[in-house]
Amino acid sequence: MAKLFGTNGVRGVFGKDLTLDLALRLSYALATYYRQGPLLLAYDGRHSSPLIASVVKAGLNAMGIDVHDAGLVPTPCLQYCTKRLGYRGGIMITASHNPPEYNGIKVMASDGVEVPREDELKIEDIYFEERFMQSKGIGRDERLGDAVDLYLQGIRSLVDVDRIRSKGMKVVVDLGNGAQAVAVPRLLNSLGCKVVTLNGMIDGSFPGRGSEPTIDNLGELASSVKANGADLGIAYDGDGDRSIFCDEQGNIYTGDRSGALLVEHVLAKEGEGQRGKVKVVTPVNSSMLIDMVAARYNAKVIKTKVGSVEVSREMVRASALVGLEENGGFMYAKHIPVRDGAMSTALMLEALALRDEPLSSLIGRYKRFYQYKTKFPCTREQSSSIIDALKGTSSRVETIDGIKVWVDDESWIMVRQSGTEPIMRLYAESSSEQRLKQMVDAYVEKIRSLLGSK
Repeated sequence: MAKLFGTNGVRGVFGKDLTLDLALRLSYALATYYRQGPLLLAYDGRHSSPLIASVVKAGLNAMGIDVHDAGLVPTPCLQYCTKRLGYRGGIMITASHNPPEYNGIKVMASDGVEVPREDELKIEDIYFEERFMQSKGIGRDERLGDAVDLYLQGIRSLVDVDRIRSKGMKVVVDLGNGAQAVAVPRLLNSLGCKVVTLNGMIDGSFPGRGSEPTIDNLGELASSVKANGADLGIAYDGDGDRSIFCDEQGNIYTGDRSGALLVEHVLAKEGEGQRGKVKVVTPVNSSMLIDMVAARYNAKVIKTKVGSVEVSREMVRASALVGLEENGGFMYAKHIPVRDGAMSTALMLEALALRDEPLSSLIGRYKRFYQYKTKFPCTREQSSSIIDALKGTSSRVETIDGIKVWVDDESWIMVRQSGTEPIMRLYAESSSEQRLKQMVDAYVEKIRSLLGSK
């Protein structure tokens, strides 16, 4: 069956895969799915986003659904306001970290989290079978006031604002020409920080360093942190739901290592009374470091398939406090169980303020794990055969998403089929750099041999 939804909403190249006709017909399907409003709609800074938003809004209005427009805001702002203000659902026009020519449509439930996979299938059925409901008249089109202000109030209510302000920290932010440009500088100023901004103008072509923050493209951030004597550097993706951190020495951290500190900080905030009661949700490809940190607080770690929707929905189901991904996505359920770069920023500032130590020192205490990623062109049928073949290579395997093979207690390798491309992704981790290389070499050779025989 044809598919609309990928790992994170409906996405494609604007004008080719994601056309205005598709957006209009999808709005009819969404009206049929929600049945009634009001719905909250917002968009990111991509050049095509306002146009797509206007078409989606017009389609919903034509079906009798009231729509409130929050304008250009980060995705987590739309999600927070959807839940906080009691909307029937939310719709975000964004392609997150994808290249400029892409755009997308994310669909939120009333709790602010992306709708579950089974509901995506319902929407697809309505769309492809054109089972659109009869129009109930013309819905209202209204503008929501300052959604960003409400969003930032919510973030500040969950951290020790006075303690953060007392430190007067200097922070360099690389906004990546993305949507957090309308929120993060305001947040940092309200927390008493001295702010140095990089790529702070919203521009849908992402001319600064691209829409996705990676260790390879954050050299300017690292240099600026050192040149300005800053306490912290932070980079955001295009729609502002992920954050990558840089310490005062210019070291850029993966989401696993910075996330481990945030997990520890949140668990410590909960206090002794919550030991053994708190749950942490993370995908099966996340670092062993997360399990080690959680174990110190007797917190239960729940593993999911790869994907932020999988993590968020499991957080809701399990009433978990924390969720995170290795790509810089961090979720704090007391705020809202979705990735939020601004909430992560406030929590990191609070962690630094309360511990009164530099970030390099705090993260430097953690055990070092070495990681590796690669991918192979691979059909779904080939992927299934490879997974079956790898099951017999170890007595300890996990099949939550593809297959994760434990080579020893501190070394694992994992393969899974991509949900959006004809490729198979490989992840590996070990506490020994030499062991990692040996393991990767052996398994890559085996996988290539299996692919060559298909």
